[in-house]
Amino acid sequence: MIGRLKGLLVHKQPPWLVIDVHGVGYELEAPMSTFYDLPEVGREIALFTHYAQKEDSVSLYGFLREGERRLFRDVQKVSGIGAKIALAVLSGTSVDEFARLVQTSDVTALTRIPGIGKKTAERMVVELRDRAADFSSGGLPGASGVPGDPLSESISALQTLGYKPAEAERMARKAFADGDDAATIIRKALQSALR
Repeated sequence: MIGRLKGLLVHKQPPWLVIDVHGVGYELEAPMSTFYDLPEVGREIALFTHYAQKEDSVSLYGFLREGERRLFRDVQKVSGIGAKIALAVLSGTSVDEFARLVQTSDVTALTRIPGIGKKTAERMVVELRDRAADFSSGGLPGASGVPGDPLSESISALQTLGYKPAEAERMARKAFADGDDAATIIRKALQSALR
C-alpha cells in the first residue's frame, strides 16, 4: 500500500488528477476538499494516498491532509458505505464539520451531503460517534474534532450555510477581529458577502 505520493501535478479535472513520479503517471481520484487547495498544473505536490483493490479493479485515492484520508477510511467502515459516498462526504463538508455533525447527531445536516439518506446518516452517527473526536486531531490525546475557538466555529457555521471550505475560511478570517465571538464573526462575514 502506498502511503504518500510526491511528484509533479500534470493533470487535474475533478474528481481525477494525474501525478508524474519519476516518469510514471499515477491517476488518482480525490475529493473536492483536496481539489480546492491543489497547486497549478506543472507544480510539485505531495498527497496522502489510499490504495483499494477489488476483484476487478484497482483504485488510488489522494488527499492533501492526513485527516481527510483517515475520515475517508473510517466512513467506509460504516455498513453500506463505499468509496463513492466517502468522497462525497469530503467533497460536501470539512473533516472538522463532519466530526461536529456526527458528535451532535445532526442527521438532517448529514442528509444534505449528496448520496446520504436518512438511514445512512443515522448509521454514520451510531457507528462513528466514538471515533469522531479523532478525525481531525490525528488521535492525539486531549484533541477534539469539534471546533472550539470562535474563528473555527464561524468557519464551520459558514460551511453549514453552504459556503465551500476555502471560501468560508477566507470570509471568516477577513471578518475576524480580536475579541469577537463566533456570532459576531459570522454576522460580519455575511454582511461583507452581501456588499
